[in-house]
Amino acid sequence: MKNILLLCLLGISLIGKAQQLNLDLVKDMKPRNVGPAGMSGRITAIDAVTDNPDIIYAGSASGGLWKSTSGGVTWNPVFEDEATSSIGAVAIQQSNPSVVWVGTGEGNPRNSLNGGFGIYKSLDGGKTWKCMGLENTRHIYRVRINPSNPDIVYAAAIGSPWGEYEDRGVYRTKDGGKTWEKILYVNEKTGPAELVMDPTNPNKLIVAMWEHKRDPWFFTSGGKGSGMYITYDGGDSWKEITSENGLPKGDLGRMGLAIAPSKPNIVYAYVEAKKNGLYRSEDGGENWKLVNDDMNEIGNRPFYYAEIYVAPDNENRVYSVFTYVNVSEDGGKSFEELMPAYGADNGVHPDHHAMYIHPKNPDFMIDGNDGGLYLSRDGGDTWRFAENIPVGQFYHIAIDNEFPYNVYGGMQDNGSWRGPAYVWKAQGIRNSYWQEISFGDGFDVVPDRDDSQYGWTMSQQGYVSRYDWVTGANYLVRPTHPDPEVDLRFNWNSAINIDPFDNSTIYFGSQYVHKSTDKGLTWGVISPDLTTNDPEKQKQSESGGLTMDATGAENHTTILVIEPSPAQKNMIWTGSDDGKVFYTRNGGEDWTDVSKNIKGLPEGSWIAQIKASATNQGEALLVANNYRRFDFKPYVYRTTDYGKTWKSIVDSEDVGSYALAILEDKEEPNLMFLGTDDGLYVSIDAGTNWQKWTNGFPTVPVKDLIIHPREDDLAIATFGRSIWVLDDIKPLRALAANADLGTNLSMKDGMVLEVIPPVVAYQNASQQPTGGRFGADATYGGANRDRGAFIKYMLNPKEAEKQTEDETNETDTESDENAPKWDSIALTIYDGDRLIRTLKTKAPDSAGMYHFRWFLDEKGVDRPSRRVRDRNYEPGGATVKPGTYKVVLNYGTLEDTETITVKSDPRLDISTAATNEIYEAEKEIERMTQVAADAVKQLVESKTIAEDFLADFKKKDKDAYEVQIDSSKAIVKKLDAHIATFLGKEDDRQGITRNAEVTVLNRIYLASSYVNSRPNGLTATENQLLAHAEEELKTALEKVNSFFTEDWAAYETQMKQVELSPFKEIKSFQLE
Repeated sequence: MKNILLLCLLGISLIGKAQQLNLDLVKDMKPRNVGPAGMSGRITAIDAVTDNPDIIYAGSASGGLWKSTSGGVTWNPVFEDEATSSIGAVAIQQSNPSVVWVGTGEGNPRNSLNGGFGIYKSLDGGKTWKCMGLENTRHIYRVRINPSNPDIVYAAAIGSPWGEYEDRGVYRTKDGGKTWEKILYVNEKTGPAELVMDPTNPNKLIVAMWEHKRDPWFFTSGGKGSGMYITYDGGDSWKEITSENGLPKGDLGRMGLAIAPSKPNIVYAYVEAKKNGLYRSEDGGENWKLVNDDMNEIGNRPFYYAEIYVAPDNENRVYSVFTYVNVSEDGGKSFEELMPAYGADNGVHPDHHAMYIHPKNPDFMIDGNDGGLYLSRDGGDTWRFAENIPVGQFYHIAIDNEFPYNVYGGMQDNGSWRGPAYVWKAQGIRNSYWQEISFGDGFDVVPDRDDSQYGWTMSQQGYVSRYDWVTGANYLVRPTHPDPEVDLRFNWNSAINIDPFDNSTIYFGSQYVHKSTDKGLTWGVISPDLTTNDPEKQKQSESGGLTMDATGAENHTTILVIEPSPAQKNMIWTGSDDGKVFYTRNGGEDWTDVSKNIKGLPEGSWIAQIKASATNQGEALLVANNYRRFDFKPYVYRTTDYGKTWKSIVDSEDVGSYALAILEDKEEPNLMFLGTDDGLYVSIDAGTNWQKWTNGFPTVPVKDLIIHPREDDLAIATFGRSIWVLDDIKPLRALAANADLGTNLSMKDGMVLEVIPPVVAYQNASQQPTGGRFGADATYGGANRDRGAFIKYMLNPKEAEKQTEDETNETDTESDENAPKWDSIALTIYDGDRLIRTLKTKAPDSAGMYHFRWFLDEKGVDRPSRRVRDRNYEPGGATVKPGTYKVVLNYGTLEDTETITVKSDPRLDISTAATNEIYEAEKEIERMTQVAADAVKQLVESKTIAEDFLADFKKKDKDAYEVQIDSSKAIVKKLDAHIATFLGKEDDRQGITRNAEVTVLNRIYLASSYVNSRPNGLTATENQLLAHAEEELKTALEKVNSFFTEDWAAYETQMKQVELSPFKEIKSFQLE
């Protein structure tokens, strides 16, 4: 029975009472970022230090800001702890590159964009940041610094496409960000889509204002608010440039702007209008002429990308950055593709959003796109991908039950992937260990529980496929409707799930619930339309505004969630993007609408997740959000009565942003995890209190969560920092299950010692990484799980007692030796009643969770050595056999026990007989090693005695002790010869030397290396090597024993005639 030792006074039990997690107690629990980085994510902003371009900053859509000081070889995140991870702009103060400005909230308003929280400033190159205001703007697309007076900074706050509000426009500070003034504003739907500064006159700026609005079901680009504005006085006054100046007539949309650095009177504008076109001005932006209206050359989706750039040394070299990057050498009249994407062996990812061209060296270019960051040193002829920036945007996460197990998920714009949660290989989790299993925008992945080689993956508009990750033999299994006149509506991120009672049954959502009982080959419809079916929200074919963009991203009145109950067969929940929640208890024959029972949830909200209880029928958790209608509150509910009533378990005081995902631990329901737009939250009291998890985890949207049932790991899908794994959540379970534990750990005068039940430990084989062992600095390696078994424990240490000097002097030495030891903690491991291992460590000085690391070995033996040393640790020895072991922790008078299960590598077929045979051979090798060590130790000690005599005799009187000196030299020579029999001769020659003779230790170690490499038992080879080692050792021991009984005895007699005798009792040795 579990023994929890609490030495403190508690008047009443606190079990079941509300408690908030104290992160200091679990400060050593830190999630691992496992990648991938080979498929990165959307890069939105780039800047570099002009005088030292090895220093580069790259901002991502929702993965924070990254910095390289090596010209792009290595990258580190430098914006992890702020209120947001969405970067819209980055600008370096070139006169003092330690000053960096970041505008948060990406500026490309697609359906999956992430919002920000103002503008930030760093004075130390990104080590620390301070928010300088503009929090309510939510999206800042560009930041410009006046090079003549860097206290003057401009922020182009494009604003959120989801709302209509006044906190948008061009802002200016004249005091380094202490105060801001809005210097250009049009209306509540219009914000600056670009802001450029004349490099020769920082008071001249040109702004492209863009009216646009996004709804969950529709997007409109263009309107009366769009237009171009110029200022010549730093923003005090503005002049609008209109069709009278050569721009298109009618409503305008998004514009891209670029001033030619080498000839600032040349300005280019990519203008969205009734007819999109590239325009050129030769008088600094006052008057314009159309030079190109071919959308294949100048850009095809201006709402998503409309940036243009001009080479710093050639006013006629223009770059159009859109799905592809095109370059013109004739002032925009014609363009050619700069770098290929498709149809090339090593193409560059399409969908480009940011570009940097060094102002003094135009051959140095950096490209940011939906797949990551690329660098060129030859003007764009060749490109290198930065494969160590893991900013993937995952929508969902799934797991399998392989060894090691894998995680699965789909990424925005970057396909669906499978990769290891950890590897039994050296080094980290490399990009090459990840496999893309299907193309397109990736969303949910459902591995087949019968065989994880197969499963289902999907991309936008309901394109679900049956995959085979080994061969790539995928095929389409998208549901159809028996009535050809029915138009199925699939969400961008459609619902899919597998039945918890039948591995062949899967569900998929359109406006209906589709069911397949043959793994997706055929489908039936088991529901009516479970949405509002509002025709006004089904006009996606008209979406886009001035430029059509009917990609399916705005598909609406669709099912987002299908959640079969693991606790009740044929019970299924559904949730839609327009706020409808239904359930059935008879497999779809009848459906009950419980949408209006969710009090406080705005009608029409986005039902992001429903998680049915694994144990309780009728119980479920629901996550909804409404940010697509400019409502950023979190909405999380629990029902225990089939949706008749719902209780809110999260509010705005609990978390920093809207909710995205929820997970209740099946083993301990008080333990819950919550994903929000700003990070991961944990509750240990069933949702009464929430704590943001910041131990080794950044601010980043958390889209999905799952606990591995075998290994108790929490796998985390982030929308911006790829996938993370929090190993072994059982310490959190312990705190959630017993409020007394957390209370006692937090008490100053309490003492607690509790061992957490260890996870199963595997004696796995391991190998070197694939593709090369020495990858150097640019090779990405996701954080791997550490080797060995971890014995975790909760401790509140005894408070150190202060003693006066008199009390210290009066301490009874004998009683002090017998007193409990509070300065260290001991771990003892037992095989039955046999003590096999003892590990010790210094006692921590603060309360929390700590661990011992055990390498699954027994206590070892001494090794033969030419030096005699005092050892303060217990050496490791033979590998333990698979089985169950008792672990005992002792701290002072406190003791707690647990058991740990050790298993052999599940990938290998190892018999019990083979294991026993190997174990006995290892123990035999240890017995030989210890006897050899004892013999060598006595030889070394004897040599020390003889050498001490020799030194003393020489020091006293060489002539008087000539005989004793000769005897000592002779005996030392004989001792060296015997030591060499075990260890080999000492060789003082420089370089790589090798003894020709075979030593006792050679024989023992050779036998050991063969025995340890034979998992399937001993062969004749190992038995022969063991016999050779034993024979060699016996022969050597006979010679050593003969030496001590004859030569050493005579030497001892001779030396005892002198006045000082340092001799010890001599032992004889034999191998039993």
